[in-house]
Amino acid sequence: MEKYIKDTKKKRVVFLTGTRADFGKIKSLIRGLSKNHKFDVHVFATGMHMLSKYGYTVDEIEKEGFPNIYKYINHSGNSSMESVMASTLIGFGNYVKEFKPDLIIVHGDRVEALAGALAGSFQNITVAHIEGGEISGTIDEHIRHAISKVSHLHFVANGEARKRLIQMGEYPKSIFTIGSPDIDIMLSKNLPTLKETKKRYGISYNKYSILAHHAVTTELDTLNSQTDTLVQALLESNLNYIVIHPSNDPGTDTIRSVYAKKLTNNSKFKIFPSIRFEHFLTLLKNASFIIGNSSAGIREAPYYGVPTINLGTRQYKRITGVESIFNCNFSKTKILELAKSLSTTNRFKPVKMFGYGKSQKNFLKILTQNKVWGGIVQKQFRDIKLI
Repeated sequence: MEKYIKDTKKKRVVFLTGTRADFGKIKSLIRGLSKNHKFDVHVFATGMHMLSKYGYTVDEIEKEGFPNIYKYINHSGNSSMESVMASTLIGFGNYVKEFKPDLIIVHGDRVEALAGALAGSFQNITVAHIEGGEISGTIDEHIRHAISKVSHLHFVANGEARKRLIQMGEYPKSIFTIGSPDIDIMLSKNLPTLKETKKRYGISYNKYSILAHHAVTTELDTLNSQTDTLVQALLESNLNYIVIHPSNDPGTDTIRSVYAKKLTNNSKFKIFPSIRFEHFLTLLKNASFIIGNSSAGIREAPYYGVPTINLGTRQYKRITGVESIFNCNFSKTKILELAKSLSTTNRFKPVKMFGYGKSQKNFLKILTQNKVWGGIVQKQFRDIKLI
């Protein structure tokens, strides 16, 4: 491993990213700190970023012009979640032992983020968790809460998330509501045009919807039949779809196999292993609807008023009472009915529940305050009075 010479005048910060999704969400934060003279910013890229099967998206990190990108392959593409976590914990643990950062920043609910938070906690390094305190279905929620419990600073998307962290025993003074960082990019005036995006990805559809579906790790026994039902309904809808391959969870190959078997060479379906975040947002903004169980249908789509067909349990209870989100089980009849109906539906009124595009500004303001540095890394549980 290369030798790192520390500039003691700057706070050394490392962002850990393992997927195209979490990088899209923290990109504005990395950019904000990188431009500030008070910080020495580094990026530890691992997970899906390093695999050609998922588009080798570390290229997208490099295209952003960020300095100090450390690449680490933590699995081969078919590894179990526990082996991915173990590999990341060892690799990232060795990295920070040599690198000696002042702050580790992780995001969300992936096993790479949990490994990063544990490595920091084991080595008495302050860990900041982005977007903790949220709920969803499946193992993801367990991982997210576990990350919060071994993190020292919390940067949450809204007041509801803040309340949950306090309920979990976190100290209110360690929790900062900054909004969801990806909203900064969503509301930016610098997104590519639809024409530019369609040209980049060879998309010829005038009208289309987005399919973004992921494996639910606690429902692997029904995954094949669920995916088959979903695909069959979309085939019968006779609509155009932009399909994005699932993330690297157990069961991913099952979904990819159904896609390959039923959608290959079908002109109604354009399939991609990955799409750059800004271009994805442009496609989402102009889609008839998004279908599947991606958080993009819950968090991002409502900002554009784009309808969401939310399938199954993966995003269970993540957000409620939004008229543009239609929850649905894996019924071919119901999926087909919703797809046909929403393909001709006008936009819904935008709903903004995860911030207003000022996350980078809020984040930078907090980290430039001396009070968040040099805190006690030995955490204690904060009891609250039970009613």
